[in-house]
Amino acid sequence: MPSPLHALLFDFDGLIVDTEWPIYQAWSKTFRDHGHPLPLETFTKCIGTDFDTWSPKTHLEELTGTEINWPPLDAARQASIEENLEGAGPLPGIPEAVQAGIRSGLSLAVVSSSSHRWVDGWLKKIGLWDQFSLTICRGDAPRIKPAPDLYLEAARQLKLDPGSCLVVEDSVNGVKAAIGADMPSAAIPNRVTSCCDFSIADHVLESAHDLPGLIASLRAEPTQ
Repeated sequence: MPSPLHALLFDFDGLIVDTEWPIYQAWSKTFRDHGHPLPLETFTKCIGTDFDTWSPKTHLEELTGTEINWPPLDAARQASIEENLEGAGPLPGIPEAVQAGIRSGLSLAVVSSSSHRWVDGWLKKIGLWDQFSLTICRGDAPRIKPAPDLYLEAARQLKLDPGSCLVVEDSVNGVKAAIGADMPSAAIPNRVTSCCDFSIADHVLESAHDLPGLIASLRAEPTQ
């Protein structure tokens, strides 16, 4: 039988805050400026991980057959991303899902392939920082997603069996990390990852508004 549910482990980018759409838009403009489209189905290869898994820079240089001077493009792209994210808040249903987890007595953590500066800064900005027991980010474990290391580190710090931690993700790379950590997973696709196949996830939800119901049903399941 499955382990009783003791924790919710949330991804950050594209799940708690819609950071991935502005990032995709900025990259799409870079590709268009060089005469090539950037389909979502291609870009999602790097969602939830880093450019070691799939690199838009390498891909664009392969498409154009030229070496590109990246520093000025990187600066312009970052400025565009920050401008589009100005005033952003949590995605719909996230504050309610967090409160549902707390009311259910679950431990809550954010587990992200991004940096602590990015994740912790955003959680403080949107008023959710003090709702989580801990954040596990790039550098806290040897490898990032889709490797399971970050999720296993979260379970270790929470002193919980991995099987008792429900991973909530918006990317296939994140779900793969959960599977590698032997953790159940719930996928909530966003407007960037909605084109992906999430059949490997244990649960696929339409939005974070569905999380409280899933938490209640999992807490009610008999464990023996």
